[in-house]
Amino acid sequence: MPGFTHLPKPVIKLIRYPPQFFYEIGLGSLLGKFVLLLTTIGRSTGKPRVTPLQYEEIDGKIYLGSSFGKKADWVKNILKNPKVGVHLKGTKFTGIVSVIDDSAKIVTFLKIRLERHPKMIGRILRAEGLSIPPSLEALESHAKGMVIVVIEPDLDDQKA
Repeated sequence: MPGFTHLPKPVIKLIRYPPQFFYEIGLGSLLGKFVLLLTTIGRSTGKPRVTPLQYEEIDGKIYLGSSFGKKADWVKNILKNPKVGVHLKGTKFTGIVSVIDDSAKIVTFLKIRLERHPKMIGRILRAEGLSIPPSLEALESHAKGMVIVVIEPDLDDQKA
């Protein structure tokens, strides 16, 4: 299987530490253009779990993609508890999420990402086995099994 989805879970866990370190020492703004820290509540442990993820801001909402679909641990946590913490650049806030598995919406999300970040997303899609630029059919096929997560700031929590 090409791309990143074949990496062992321990390797994937190691990849998340450098972004967390940058945010912890106050350099999140260096990564904040592409990476945020998402805090979910562990579905089994009840403990906070922090995951660095690439994101897109679209119409005031934060969009995250999961190439592992609903199998990703952070998505499983969200499905159990949709309230999350977000650390984006120098700002922290809470949000409520919705998980979308509609292939057409995922394709639209991928097109936006590719348009905004052609080199980075192009490399990722190429690593996942797609040609660049990908055909609509290739994107539709790639979107199957994926999900996108949409975070809306929890305005009630921000006022408290």
